[in-house]
Amino acid sequence: MENEKNVINNYVIDSYRINTLVIGSGAASLNAAVRLRSMGQEDILIVTSEWGGGTSNNAGSDKQTYYKLSLSGDKPDSIPEMARDLYNGKCMHGDIALCEAQGSVQAFMNLVNLGVQFPHDKYGGWVGYKTDHDPRARATSAGPNTSKLMFEVLAGEVNKRKIKVLNHHHIITLLTDKGKTKVTGALAINIDEDDPEKAFVLFNATNIILGTGGPAGIYQSSVYPSSQTGSTGMAFEAGAAGQNLTESQFGIASLKFRWNLSGSYQQTLPRYFSTDKDGNDEKEFLNEIFSDYTALTRAIFLKGYQWPFDPIKVAGYGSSLIDLLVFRESEERGRRVWIDFRRNPSWWNDESFAPDRLDPEAYRYLVNSGALRETPVERLQAMNAPAVSVFRENGIDLYSEPLEIAVCVQHNNGGLKGNIWWESDLKHLFPVGEVNGSHGVYRPGGSALNSGQVGSHRAAMYIFKKYNSPAMTFVEFLDKTNEQIVNKLTRATHWLSSGKKGLNGQLIAEIRKRMSEAGGIIRTRTKVLKGATEAAMMFNQVSEKTGAASVPELVECFILMDQCLTHYVYLEAIKTYIEKGGRSRGSYIVTDKENSDPFIRADTEWNINLCQYDREIEKNILVTRFKESWVISNIERVKEIPSPNLWFEKVWKDYLEDNYL
Repeated sequence: MENEKNVINNYVIDSYRINTLVIGSGAASLNAAVRLRSMGQEDILIVTSEWGGGTSNNAGSDKQTYYKLSLSGDKPDSIPEMARDLYNGKCMHGDIALCEAQGSVQAFMNLVNLGVQFPHDKYGGWVGYKTDHDPRARATSAGPNTSKLMFEVLAGEVNKRKIKVLNHHHIITLLTDKGKTKVTGALAINIDEDDPEKAFVLFNATNIILGTGGPAGIYQSSVYPSSQTGSTGMAFEAGAAGQNLTESQFGIASLKFRWNLSGSYQQTLPRYFSTDKDGNDEKEFLNEIFSDYTALTRAIFLKGYQWPFDPIKVAGYGSSLIDLLVFRESEERGRRVWIDFRRNPSWWNDESFAPDRLDPEAYRYLVNSGALRETPVERLQAMNAPAVSVFRENGIDLYSEPLEIAVCVQHNNGGLKGNIWWESDLKHLFPVGEVNGSHGVYRPGGSALNSGQVGSHRAAMYIFKKYNSPAMTFVEFLDKTNEQIVNKLTRATHWLSSGKKGLNGQLIAEIRKRMSEAGGIIRTRTKVLKGATEAAMMFNQVSEKTGAASVPELVECFILMDQCLTHYVYLEAIKTYIEKGGRSRGSYIVTDKENSDPFIRADTEWNINLCQYDREIEKNILVTRFKESWVISNIERVKEIPSPNLWFEKVWKDYLEDNYL
């Protein structure tokens, strides 16, 4: 790794020359760095805004799921079957599905060998359970903090292997060749530097592994950690394409401490209620719609298995009807909504627990879990004590207080487009983890963790085999990128001299409000069109509305620009999907109605126009690009699952000659 200083536009800039720049410090980024180092590449640099500040180290659920090939029991499983189940989630390329299935055991066992405590029985069977969109029991968990444990063991490997890390450096732009065919480096701001003229840092890199997570900062109600903002916008600006940007997942989560309330949190049958803004006028609003105690508790119980909102699961008093009722109560009626583990759900003022009136599936689950106790918190303690402890560790006692909740954005199944080596169509850029849009409409719970580990390993392998050469000289690099660098520095100078400050938070709040109203679980045609139009106008004007008086505020300005572009591109993708005839699917309803009332009824005739995957826009992948202030989308046909030639002698020969890359 080489290091020098350059002076550009009166800014004194630290400059690094490396083979591979890893952006972000989540489990996918760290795995890519560790794998690349283990293969023999030592010229690696990890750059992160906040070490451990992303989703991996700060998110979880009752027992956070890792999805893998079944490795115990007598139920047969295979790589082709797992690939088919991923592919059958719709709008996922078959070759990607095959790679994720094929690499699952290797990725899982790597985590086991590093020390993640996934459970097994005395015979060594890696036991599993069934998760959402999972036809088999492929799910496993190391508890509420599975991804945190993954981060910790991988961070330990980074330290052990002495991979250099630059903390508190926020990447503000990706640099490319003049034709925008490949990345060549990046520009960052050192958040710890007080002098703006010395705060910029330049990276001249052959490859960039981008692991900055999903677009965490563009929604109002979010379960992403507040420390994560996402940086998809800078990839769009550099020329990388996105795909399936319409497919975000939403689910019920706590607000005071951001946490998914899936699995055991629902299977213990907690009480839902709402209040006015001051916490008065308590009302169990679910009782307005559900037909009886059995239907009510069955829907709450199934919300554990079926946690993401799904329009398919609304009819017949399904579990996703609860999401709609919570959404109506908070977003349309303006009330605060709570989950209460201290008391049982009442049925018209009778809150006694009635096991004899439970749905048989819920009753069996509680009995088999040894959790047939009197109150929800007692059942949760018996079933999954760590799920209680994680709230206590964050200052919330489920024995003495309820949780304020909302329907929150949780994950983006779409993201940047990548091939089977997780390389973007912008060459030498490898988006890994959630920023890579490898998933389709539906995905099994926990498959994102598998995808992040498999994809980051494959990216490292490809870089080592194909892109292992040193970065270009600083002279050549600056010749190719000087105009891009000067553009960003000129913008920074303008913001620092504008005299404007303090507006960044207000403008980001505007982005989040617009995105939640137009791109949430109910997507009204008029709101989407209005939102996309407003987003385009804001993107063209926002640079003149903001300013900075310090390095942290300068970082906020660049984050604002990134989030503004991101929400513009996402809303344009949603608009295109609807205009081309796309219907309700995944985790959202497409409608001409202005509120949730048509979908919340006291009978079984819910009026949701469901996607049938018989239209071009529905059965294929929507690819979206940003180009010279415009957003362009096109339809790409889904690739079938390959049927590779597995004749050993041929594979062996190709492997020895690196012909498989």
